[in-house]
Amino acid sequence: MADALEQLKERMAEVTDLGKVARLLSWDQQTMMPPAGTAHRADQLATLLRLMHERFTDPAVGSFLEELRPREESLEPDSDDAALIRLVRREYEKAVNVPASLRAEMARAAAEARPVWVKAKAESDFASFLPSLERIVELKLQYVDCVADGADERYDVLLDDYEPQTKTAEVRTLFEELKPPLVALIAELRERDVDASFLRGDFPPDRQRDLAHEVTELFGHRPGSWRIDPTEHPFASGPGRDDVRITTNYHPDSLESLFSTMHEYGHGLYSHQQPKHLERLPTGGPCSLGIHESQSRLWENLVGRSRPFWQLFYPRLQATYPEQLGEVDLERFLAGIHAVTPSLIRIQADEVTYGMHVMLRFELEQDMVEGRIELRDLPQRWNEKMWDYLGVEVPDDGHGVLQDVHWSGGSIGYFSTYLVGTVASVQIWQAATRDLPDLEEKVGRGEFEPLRDWLGEHIHSLGRKFSPQETLRRATGSTIAAQPYLDYLRASYA
Repeated sequence: MADALEQLKERMAEVTDLGKVARLLSWDQQTMMPPAGTAHRADQLATLLRLMHERFTDPAVGSFLEELRPREESLEPDSDDAALIRLVRREYEKAVNVPASLRAEMARAAAEARPVWVKAKAESDFASFLPSLERIVELKLQYVDCVADGADERYDVLLDDYEPQTKTAEVRTLFEELKPPLVALIAELRERDVDASFLRGDFPPDRQRDLAHEVTELFGHRPGSWRIDPTEHPFASGPGRDDVRITTNYHPDSLESLFSTMHEYGHGLYSHQQPKHLERLPTGGPCSLGIHESQSRLWENLVGRSRPFWQLFYPRLQATYPEQLGEVDLERFLAGIHAVTPSLIRIQADEVTYGMHVMLRFELEQDMVEGRIELRDLPQRWNEKMWDYLGVEVPDDGHGVLQDVHWSGGSIGYFSTYLVGTVASVQIWQAATRDLPDLEEKVGRGEFEPLRDWLGEHIHSLGRKFSPQETLRRATGSTIAAQPYLDYLRASYA
């Protein structure tokens, strides 16, 4: 009979497989599934998440962990086995307090809410989405009640699901350090008259699709292992290292899909380069959503908005859209994609104003969880914060409180990771350029393998063996810090 460690690995492989199948079903719902299939998908996901939870919280798992305590002390702390036991123990002690029926109902509510959100967003009708949101928040609060014992704040429970071993107070402190300099920089830069009108116009989506595939091929991946599909709100998913599925949203009047594709490429590459020998274990997954976001923002901004990249790729873009860009030189184009203009939509925001969008959502989510706001009042509070933070008037809920998919999917506690990852991306890029002094020249020549390899070695290959901050420290020599990000923004924009 296999020993406790082998039995634990076998059980975790099953749980990991179930989780990947759930992701595949969710991807299908957001890309391929006929709209009328919602009820079927809700049942399927509810069953799958219930089974996954039952397999993970089986008392046998607790027995394996207890039996492994003596051996755990003799293992090297950085070893794969020590990391697996450490991670499973932490997650088991949290999950065992949650009924499987609640896990199933949370999955069902999210699957049912998504098409409601899509329709509500299109019609700018928050009232039609409100019952779905109320149900999702009700279930989330039940979940918090199950595992909040010992938490400093109720929101800590939800944040921990996305950014493990991170406290709300820590994120709040980081954001408080970022906010005043960002507000000042936005005020300074918004007064500049930058012509970016050429970025709006007639950009046929069929040509955008060709560019999206061209960019991902240029950045690089193993043949036959990726696909790109359109969706309402871009995301990356997939059930394995060699089955990576990224999505984008083609707007016929803009080139936003190009940056969206580069963003999702970063997410996809993280999955693509995770450690093969740990693929069916929880330690082989992504470290956190903040670290995940650092990868997407690095490719979208540090690479995708850089001068070397556009010196390489701009002639190709001009050839694709000669009517719009044929008379726009590289300097005008670079100025246009670096224009700072407070706007309505987070995923379309420039680098400087982006952080304010995330802070707004982080604050609202805390109010939701701590009971400081009635859900029906979210649109009003959202609009007030958009005016206070960015001086932008929200014309309707579709461009306001309904713009993001996350709450419809039950992802409450998620939003802060976008800015956490954005800040970390600069530290990671700086570390990469220290180790690869000619990195920018290589980007300008279209040689992306050195960057892919560096990220693979220093971030991706670590999987989920360490906490987010320890992973960042090992890659860069430092835990998260606001100043490098602020310095980068000022150097790039001011």
